Amino acid sequence: MDEPRKHQVSLRGASAKEITRDALLQKVSQERELRHYAKRATAAAIFVQRVWRSYIVTLKVALQLQEDWDKNYEDYVGSLTRTQISCSVLRPFLFFISCLATPHKGIQTREINCMHRCFKILLESVNSSDPKQNFCSLATGTPEERRIWNYESRKLISLCLFILSEFDKCCARDQEIVAVTALAMRLVIHLTDLKGWKNITSDNCQEADRAVKDLGQFMGAGECGLYISVRRYITALDTPFSSQIENVVQKDDKFLITASAITLALRPLRVTNSKVDGPGLSAVDSFAEKYCVFLLTIPWLVQRLPAVLVRAMKHISVLSPCLRILLILKEKILNQISEINQSQAPFCLKVIPPVGWALASIICLATANENGSLDSGWCNQGLDCVLYVRAVIILAEDLLARLDNVGSIKNVNQEIPSNNEDSVMPTDTKFGMSDERHGSLIVSYMDLFKPVCQQQHLMDLLAIVGKDDCAQGLETFSHNNLHSQKLGFLDVAYFYCYLLRIFSFLNPAVGQYYILNMLSFTPGFLVSLWGTLESALFPVDGPTTENHDLSSSKTSRNKKDGLSERRQKHSIKDEGNKWVTVLHKFTGKSQLGADSTNLVDDPSSHSHIVEGPHDIWDVEPLKHGPEGISKDISCLLHLFCATYSHLLLILDDIEFYEKQVPFRIEQQRRIASMLNTFVYNGLCHNMGQQTRSLMDSAIKCLHLMYERDCRHQFCPTVLWLSPASKSRPPIAVAARTHEVLSVNTRTDDAPTLPSTRSIITTVPHVYPFEERVEMFREFIEMDKASRKMAGEVDGPPSRSVGIVVRRGHIVEDGYRQLNSLGPRLKSSIHVSFVSDSGLPEAGLDYGGLSKEFLTDISKAAFAPEYGLFSQTSASDRLLIPNASAKYLGNGVQMIEFLGRVVGKALYEGILLDYSFSLVFVQKLLGRYSFLDELSTLDPELYRNLMYVKHYDNDVKDLFLDFTVIEESFGKQHVIELKPSGKDISVTNENKMQYIHAMADYKLNRQIIPFSNAFYRGLTDLISPFWLKLFNAREFNQLLSGGDYDIDIDDLRKNTRYTGGYSEGSRTIKIFWEVLKGFEPNDRCMLLKFVTSCSRPPLLGFKHLQPTFTIHKVVCNVPIWASIGGQDVDRLPSASTCYNTLKLPTYKRASTLREKLLYSINSNAGFELS
Repeated sequence: MDEPRKHQVSLRGASAKEITRDALLQKVSQERELRHYAKRATAAAIFVQRVWRSYIVTLKVALQLQEDWDKNYEDYVGSLTRTQISCSVLRPFLFFISCLATPHKGIQTREINCMHRCFKILLESVNSSDPKQNFCSLATGTPEERRIWNYESRKLISLCLFILSEFDKCCARDQEIVAVTALAMRLVIHLTDLKGWKNITSDNCQEADRAVKDLGQFMGAGECGLYISVRRYITALDTPFSSQIENVVQKDDKFLITASAITLALRPLRVTNSKVDGPGLSAVDSFAEKYCVFLLTIPWLVQRLPAVLVRAMKHISVLSPCLRILLILKEKILNQISEINQSQAPFCLKVIPPVGWALASIICLATANENGSLDSGWCNQGLDCVLYVRAVIILAEDLLARLDNVGSIKNVNQEIPSNNEDSVMPTDTKFGMSDERHGSLIVSYMDLFKPVCQQQHLMDLLAIVGKDDCAQGLETFSHNNLHSQKLGFLDVAYFYCYLLRIFSFLNPAVGQYYILNMLSFTPGFLVSLWGTLESALFPVDGPTTENHDLSSSKTSRNKKDGLSERRQKHSIKDEGNKWVTVLHKFTGKSQLGADSTNLVDDPSSHSHIVEGPHDIWDVEPLKHGPEGISKDISCLLHLFCATYSHLLLILDDIEFYEKQVPFRIEQQRRIASMLNTFVYNGLCHNMGQQTRSLMDSAIKCLHLMYERDCRHQFCPTVLWLSPASKSRPPIAVAARTHEVLSVNTRTDDAPTLPSTRSIITTVPHVYPFEERVEMFREFIEMDKASRKMAGEVDGPPSRSVGIVVRRGHIVEDGYRQLNSLGPRLKSSIHVSFVSDSGLPEAGLDYGGLSKEFLTDISKAAFAPEYGLFSQTSASDRLLIPNASAKYLGNGVQMIEFLGRVVGKALYEGILLDYSFSLVFVQKLLGRYSFLDELSTLDPELYRNLMYVKHYDNDVKDLFLDFTVIEESFGKQHVIELKPSGKDISVTNENKMQYIHAMADYKLNRQIIPFSNAFYRGLTDLISPFWLKLFNAREFNQLLSGGDYDIDIDDLRKNTRYTGGYSEGSRTIKIFWEVLKGFEPNDRCMLLKFVTSCSRPPLLGFKHLQPTFTIHKVVCNVPIWASIGGQDVDRLPSASTCYNTLKLPTYKRASTLREKLLYSINSNAGFELS
């Protein structure tokens, strides 16, 4: 037989087409499955028909029973026995009502009428004192009667709760449902309250109590849907959805229904203490679990209810079991809360997760009074504060996890491109809400936390911690040990750390300020917080481990911390006005005299700072960043950074340096070293999403500490350099790595910033200033190289810019020809000067004339008489934009052009002999200025404001208002510091607001338009990131050179000789000897005479462009004059555009010294080469 036919068979003879055995088996199997499916379908159809017939029959019977029941009891008047009520009234009623009134059908009018009659009959019965007529007397009758009563009572309770759950659906359609619901609630209250029973005697009291407890357990067990029904009812009540929440006032039947619903919800927690499932778990705990899941998660629970009902919910017998069970079964309860069906939930549950509403409910119930503020006696009402604090911690931690998850999903969704037209809507659609409504909801939700944002709440918690000795409590308590009986300081830290993060997430702009204001000014809190951190991170006994945990750390407090705490308390006592919000004022200063205006600039005020080695400022436990510390330390560190950075914004220099509150200078250095080490290592190890908020707080606090140190040094320089002293890459490598990563980040949109780029961007101060200057020049060289590759440097002549400038109109001509170029100004500039007589000047521009153009145009434009810039009234006479410039025709545009001029000078490495006010430079660096910095801008105004601050009498006597007057070109302009400021007088109550509003105007608002314009021009040539490598003082040094004496040896090494001079020439030797004998100021004048800038280049004279040159000027002296001792009479001259000193061939040192000093001090001898 052939191989292909081996397994083929035929069922119908040789004439039929043969198939394979496998195909045959598959066909038979399919036919068998079809037959089985047909049988199952037939059986299912028969079952459906049977069920449908049964339903139809049952419905017919129910309708017939309802009709008969209506006839019997429609106008019934009289009394019935308890047996008649049970058998004739309740049994048929419960049957047809359970068939006709279902959730999908709702409650119809006919059923409402039946319910109304039945409930009235039952209420008359239970209020009867005759045991034969009282329905409740069945509960104490024979076993059969007790069984029937229990069954029918349960059915009645389930029905009444169903009516309650349907109340919101029926109430709008028929007002009769209100009366029926009220009757239903009264009936359930009577059935479950032993005090309402009329037939109780000493003989049957025990049986009646057992029956009531059995009903209580039935309601609490969830079989009747008690908590779900109450939740649906309360959720349907009016929502006080606004930023001003008021307690709801209800009247008549609706109040009765609400009161009954709350009473029933609380009843299972009070009627039983018996044991149920599980060892050690009571029925109360089981009921409390459902209470937490279904009721406490209702949005605005407390605000929806009348105040009298809230008091019942605040009772210790209700609140304590809920808090206790939350700690015991936290995982189970949190899972149940997260599984609450939100598909039909209102928008408030979609914006704020249910666990967030549970958190708000517990805080309101535990601490709030009727007005939503803190109840003054909240901690003296028997509530276990340990349970309260740790329950809040559990809920807040879970809420944060869910909010962070939402934020992560949102970020991912925003990064995913989509071609679907339906996806045009952003992922953050706020669930269909408008921005205004969404914001109103967030504000309303955050208002629920008002009690814990008050100082007294924190003081009460700290007092409880103090009773148990804070230090000992920290030794024995860890965050993982939630069942400790003592409240520890770490509990309080977690409490406020989590709330702070929640506020920051919900309202990043101002949300956290409500808590930070309170934390910053609570006496002793910040000191205690730092003391705990200090003992963990700076142990006395030796080095700590990398993963240090507070539960095993020693937190002993020394006398120095006590001194700091007393200082902080004294400061807070002196300044009651500090409780004004930081949005309206930025400092709450200590007493400051008029002679303190120059504290920052007074060298004698600096304490002696010992540099020391790098290692002493490297904090060992923080060398691995956020990943290397425990959860406890992470919490404390986050809270400390957020609180202290807030306080630093409003802490003046006198308090910081002289009074040294809240910390001594030694402690401030430790804080700075801790933050510096932590942030640097965190950036090195790439921070994750979980540690983002901690790193942000630490970075903000570090920047504030560093900026204060830049203004008035309190830390050794080596402290800021110590974290990167051994691990930082070379300058060229760091610069090039940053540029490569910047391109990759822009291209790939990487979610996390690589470490090298993050360090340079965030904490550039870990590199020495000289290295950052080298890095700045390296960035520029790379930019030039990239432009060269693009053909922008050595391309056609059209790429370069040629301009013709009149000597007498250098600013106007430069503005007209160069301002529109923008970034093209990076190209080379070829300048041709026209003299005052209108003739072109001789000379070729090989780079020198462009330097002369930049120095001359800056000299003319920055001159105060030109009107664009003025000089500060302080002793250093720094440049600041003139407020009158905005009234000029193109004043702001001219300032933008000058930004490009400065950018061109920085780009080409040309020094300008000008320095800007530090306040103005801070605006260019994107930083805010505060009151103390006003002394560097306008000392007189600063002294006047201090006079107002410390004025002992009524400030009204000074006749001040919230306005400031500006004068320009003979005209006065009145500027209001706040809306309607001219109508608001300055009083003792608002003088702090006036002082800070005035300082804010002078330091920020007045300068912002000019600084923004200057910044736009500057960043056309200089990348904003390059600028942020430096602080304000360093920027001025970058622009105008180093603020130190000239290094003669370095200058001599980098000097070029032309015209016949060499290093061995007699005149050159005399020149260097004379230069060494000059005073430092004379050497600076010489440098300015030659280069137009009195300061040396930051990295030495090898970076001076063009190179410092001495050119020989041959002067022939007659023989008879030489014999008589006469020297060359010609004065030295200079070509500043080429940095060239034209030095005659002097023979004697005295002549050279005399002529050189005369020239440099009289500004004579300038000429064009």
